[in-house]
Amino acid sequence: MPIVAQSTDTTDWVSRYADEVIAESERRAPGKPVVVASGLSPSGPIHLGNLREVMTPHLVADEIRRRGHEVRHLISWDDYDRYRKVPAGVAGIDDSWAQHIGKPLTSVPAPAGSAYANWAEHFKAAMTEALDELGVEYDGISQTEQYTSGVYREQILHAMKHRGDIDAILDQYRTKKAPGKKQSQKPVDEAELEAAEGSGAASEDDGSGGTSGYFPYKPYCGACEKDLTTVTSYDDESTELSYVCADCGHSETVLLSEFNRGKLVWKVDWPMRWAYEGVIFEPSGVDHSSPGSSFVVGGQIVREIFDGVQPIGPMYAFVGISGMAKMSSSKGGVPTPADALKIMEAPLLRWLYARRKPNQSFKIAFDQEIQRLYDEWDKLDAKVADGSALPADAAAHSRAVRTAAGELPRTPRPLPYRTLASVADVTAGAEDQTLRILRDLDPSDPISSLDEARPRLDRAENWITTQVPADARTIVRSEPDAELLSSLDDEGRESLRLLLDGLDSHWSLDGLTHLVYGVPKVQAGFSADATAKELPPEIKVAQRSFFALLYRLLVTRETGPRLPTLLLAVGAERVRKLLGA
Repeated sequence: MPIVAQSTDTTDWVSRYADEVIAESERRAPGKPVVVASGLSPSGPIHLGNLREVMTPHLVADEIRRRGHEVRHLISWDDYDRYRKVPAGVAGIDDSWAQHIGKPLTSVPAPAGSAYANWAEHFKAAMTEALDELGVEYDGISQTEQYTSGVYREQILHAMKHRGDIDAILDQYRTKKAPGKKQSQKPVDEAELEAAEGSGAASEDDGSGGTSGYFPYKPYCGACEKDLTTVTSYDDESTELSYVCADCGHSETVLLSEFNRGKLVWKVDWPMRWAYEGVIFEPSGVDHSSPGSSFVVGGQIVREIFDGVQPIGPMYAFVGISGMAKMSSSKGGVPTPADALKIMEAPLLRWLYARRKPNQSFKIAFDQEIQRLYDEWDKLDAKVADGSALPADAAAHSRAVRTAAGELPRTPRPLPYRTLASVADVTAGAEDQTLRILRDLDPSDPISSLDEARPRLDRAENWITTQVPADARTIVRSEPDAELLSSLDDEGRESLRLLLDGLDSHWSLDGLTHLVYGVPKVQAGFSADATAKELPPEIKVAQRSFFALLYRLLVTRETGPRLPTLLLAVGAERVRKLLGA
């Protein structure tokens, strides 16, 4: 069946890219599956910035699948990259691991206590589990398997035969400089290392370091397994290659037509794979937009050396964390998709990537902002349900909650995240107390089991226990604050009496909200139902003072969880005790 572009919504970035990719695939490879690609290096924890490398093509691929077309999303695990440096923040990893620098990631031992065979498999595991939870369908390709099995032998020999042409292309970019700026003495690859963290660009030079000429291929040493090698000679006819290792001194002569222990340097490897796999769409970080970057150089190499075509390649902006700068897995301690999925449901995390165009940066909240984010999500959910959501918003929502394969798991009763977090905070996770409080939220339609509130409840509990500092947790007083109670004036005592008198008749989340906001109104001579427009500004001041008093009497601070939720959590009997009934 011929592939036909059919945009479902002109304001939806995913649909627009799907249109382009479908049309380009039909032009390049009519009748064949559409190929999109991502690349991940398991050199350490794979963070939420790297996830954009996957989610951008995933969303486009899923849209193409929804239209009934065959599509392959390739994820190349760059596990044959060199172990470049010892990452910070990995448990049990210290400077002694520097002895492995230069080896393939699959030849480095896994961190102590790991159940996996090597370093690469250890860090791939957490990501593959997260991708499964996120509903990402893909074909994984191990570059270790590709290179060591000889899959790329023809491409390697071709690149070596045309090494002079490749060198000439790279040389055009080695001297690039911005107008009016002094030329840096660093090769472009060095300048790109940190920016390209998590990709092959961070792991190799461009092959120009030897004195015997340029060679786009780096052998791994047969003695020490490291890539600290220099090719000293190569014969195109016989494919005889000689190299020497700068680390252990080992030298060797091999036939490259039979040799499977090495790889093309990154700036040749990436365009070679574009041509080999027939990739139509692959995004890259904004780092790759500079002159001499891997994507820019790769476009020329794939065309002139491998007779291929560069993919459609949008540049994607960085992903940050609330209160943190751009992520780099070399720094250690940066959140991973697995970390995010402990505190938020998969549809919410998908939504964060779906609602922003690739060139728009955004932050993922691990702080109090996550509560506002969930409020925004729940409002969108309601708008989608009643048909009032804008088309682009509805499209992003659809991509968040389902894939072409079906719906993602969701919470049956999605109670407000901030309410669940407050309950988890006050109850310290006690299930009997949690169920009691959640039942009281809506007495007209109480939940019968905590399972109805899961997995959102579990995510909120995890957020409280892992992201909220201990000194910010809520501790309910065990005894009344007799000194504060005795110091209250008549107005203060009257405010507590009005609250306590209304507890039983207002014992629900909505009812208590009405009650606590209404007490200062009634004291000022207004109806508890009076709206903000009907009230003088000083009522808001009175409400804040009343709230501060309740917090001090209940939790010894002047702030805390929302008061209606806190009152439900404490329980009517204990509230009466602490307020001096």
